Amino acid sequence: MPTLYLTHDAFTEHDTGRGHPERADRMRAIAMVMDHELFGALKREEAPLADFERLKLVHPASYVDAIRAAAPDHGHVYLDGDTLMSPGSLEAGLRAVGAGLRAVDAVIGGEARNAFCAVRPPGHHAEPNRAMGFCLFSSAAIAGKYAREKHGAERIAVVDFDVHHGNGTQAAFWSDKDLFFASTHQMPLYPGTGAKTERGEADNICNAPLRAGDGGDRFREAFLERVLPALRNFGPDIVLISAGFDAHRDDPLANLELTEEDFGWATAKILEIAEKQAGGRVVSMLEGGYSLRALAGSVAVHVKTLMEASG
Repeated sequence: MPTLYLTHDAFTEHDTGRGHPERADRMRAIAMVMDHELFGALKREEAPLADFERLKLVHPASYVDAIRAAAPDHGHVYLDGDTLMSPGSLEAGLRAVGAGLRAVDAVIGGEARNAFCAVRPPGHHAEPNRAMGFCLFSSAAIAGKYAREKHGAERIAVVDFDVHHGNGTQAAFWSDKDLFFASTHQMPLYPGTGAKTERGEADNICNAPLRAGDGGDRFREAFLERVLPALRNFGPDIVLISAGFDAHRDDPLANLELTEEDFGWATAKILEIAEKQAGGRVVSMLEGGYSLRALAGSVAVHVKTLMEASG
């Protein structure tokens, strides 16, 4: 079975204004590298629009209504100091969620071995009642809960290697023993959450914070000693990856020293567990990554690793 690749031109219409790091050029950089013949075997689809009702798997109706009401006809509306909406933002946010839902359908339904969703805005900072950190909707958490609601998957795991802690996913999963969240991230750093002591109501949260200046050795150690054993012990039916590439040494927003090869290694390790415990079912969703060159190269290695697992 192939690897499914989901994206859409609408993601470039989410206009964050001049100088914002989470910009449309991120999608263009990824599109250029994905046009290489190495990725010719990908099954490519456009990300569909999610129904507003699906957002309520994580976000209450009052929040969904507030985001819809905030969407501007022109200019920008700021939801917080660095999270804003333009006329194209609501569609982009809905298609980011829709990509995750479609990927879950395809992977569980046997149409694809695994999937990568090249989407924006990112999602892992969006809490149930709060947009923040460039994020509108908690896309990976919604996709995970959808896998349970639509397909009966009982145990859902999200592994997040973005340099910033995925506080939104953690909040969405905190009180449910059948939802697991693991994160490596730089700490201290925005958003200020992600301590090892944050473990969830059912010991279903696994945080592995790293320090500024840590590189591949420390990152791999955190995976081998904390993240992977916890994921294995959880026994997932499907694994979602919050694939942020801003832990790269060239990224301007943080201070870890990872390389493309580190992301490929982590991807392969997650795939090994998914193969043994979840029938190989993996859905990866783009989060951060703000050096265009590092982002494109890291996505290329990540997707190539997914394709190799597809056979």
